[in-house]
Amino acid sequence: MSGGTSKFQSNNGLVNWVEHRLPIFSFMDAQLNQYPTPKNLNYFWNFGSLAGIILVIMIVSGIALAMSYTPHTEFAFSSVERIMRDVNSGWLIRYLHVNGASMFFIVVYIHMFRGLYYGSYKAPREILWMIGIFILLAMMATAFMGYVLPWGQMSFWGATVITNLFSALPIIGEPIVKLLWGGFVVENATLNRFFALHYLLPFVIVGLIFMHLWALHMHHSNNPTGVEIKDEKQDTIPFHPYYTIKDLYGLGLLLTFFAFFIFFAPNYFGHPDNYIMADPLVTPAHIVPEWYFLPFYAILRAFTTDFFMYIPFAWLMSAKLAGVIAMFASILVLLALPWLDRSHIRSSNYRPAFRIFYWVFVIDCLVLGWVGGQAAEGILVTIGQWATFWYFFHLIIVVPVVGVLERPKALPNSIAASINGAPQAAE
Repeated sequence: MSGGTSKFQSNNGLVNWVEHRLPIFSFMDAQLNQYPTPKNLNYFWNFGSLAGIILVIMIVSGIALAMSYTPHTEFAFSSVERIMRDVNSGWLIRYLHVNGASMFFIVVYIHMFRGLYYGSYKAPREILWMIGIFILLAMMATAFMGYVLPWGQMSFWGATVITNLFSALPIIGEPIVKLLWGGFVVENATLNRFFALHYLLPFVIVGLIFMHLWALHMHHSNNPTGVEIKDEKQDTIPFHPYYTIKDLYGLGLLLTFFAFFIFFAPNYFGHPDNYIMADPLVTPAHIVPEWYFLPFYAILRAFTTDFFMYIPFAWLMSAKLAGVIAMFASILVLLALPWLDRSHIRSSNYRPAFRIFYWVFVIDCLVLGWVGGQAAEGILVTIGQWATFWYFFHLIIVVPVVGVLERPKALPNSIAASINGAPQAAE
């Protein structure tokens, strides 16, 4: 793992004994203390470390909750109520975990959109970006399975609707659904499967994050100019204390924001129907997933009829299957972004045309999230379809075309030059 040169020294005999046999202290010093970091990073670079801290909170609170939770359809709902009422500080642990999921997605989404704006997916950081997408997929799977565990109305029906989507796949669809359910309906076997996987997947995320950091430290962080490090003495500073203090400041703001929801609006991100015990005989009027799934839910619902373009293959490509494919493709297409974007300039600060389309794309994602939370009726269906169209049009058409045709601004000669106001490089 590439990093700084360690200057670690200790007068402690035990530390030196361990260091001689397992050089963990010099490794940590090189990677966390002396690690050379671009000196022009802004606060948008805080969100990676903030995501790691939230993940630790989620794992610790999740283990504590698992000690009192009963993964059985007859007792799951009441065990959650027992945690809230009878377990010492159980209400706090659960609200930490429930609202922590929303904080995790907020931080990760900002982290991703920062990467999109500053071109952090471009060479030589393609694998870094791709691992990040796999982390997002693992987060979504973990969050979905965790949402089922309280066994409320929205938990049960959300699990039923989402797992049923796989039935749209030809040949393999039905076996996949039965494997997920552990039977022919969402029942006790399903809850046990989801509980086991919800407990396991966070540790998979930890492994992916380790790989993510490994890839990051190989070529260092991107920066607001998108210019690579040319002279470590001029362009970088040690990570500690400069960025540890900056991260601590960001952490203080995040924890304040987090604490507001825990103590003053703990159920803000939840759905009222999930405080009713699951009943297979009563269908909620409006089945809706958690807010962080809403853009993808809107893409799923955008396909309402068998359009002429695939009606000859209706047996293979129904509207339901098209929606499922589009929903998964909306995430997987991001894996190809390093090759779709043909511009040699990373940062949108120096790409005026791309910057305009970027903000249109951000607005489009917000519209998808809004539509996904509404009932699929009237004009909202049309808005969702056009927003879905633009989502894919932006990534597959706009990004490559703008990358080729755009005339970018001149870049600074170096990171240090961008700070000191030195002359720009030629376009």
